[in-house]
Amino acid sequence: MEITLGSPASAPQPLSPYYSQVARVRQADGGALLFLSGQIAEGATLAEQTRGVFETIDALLKAHGATLADVVNIRTYLTDISRLEEYGAVRREFLTGTPPTSMTFEVPRLFRPEAQVEIEVVAAVAAGG
Repeated sequence: MEITLGSPASAPQPLSPYYSQVARVRQADGGALLFLSGQIAEGATLAEQTRGVFETIDALLKAHGATLADVVNIRTYLTDISRLEEYGAVRREFLTGTPPTSMTFEVPRLFRPEAQVEIEVVAAVAAGG
């Protein structure tokens, strides 16, 4: 097994130097699992922030030969769970196939006070990807 940690130059860079955005775990068959750190984005509304997060996730996945269709697990942290439908509407714009496994949590705050949503995903990449 080979593990590579990093933040691809082709994607938006992390907001802090204290973490890697992606852990790529190569599997014996040549495929890989991608573990993405929680992502936040700028924006005035939850919808804007959610859209920005999914755009960043898409860029991080593409840097590793994957797409949003390869996402197998998603964890979402919302500062207001009553806005789940608003978040879900934007999420469905990006995750259009069979939904991945999922957990959504309400948290009192995120590491940036203006952040309303943070999302982390796991993706499975076929050999050659």
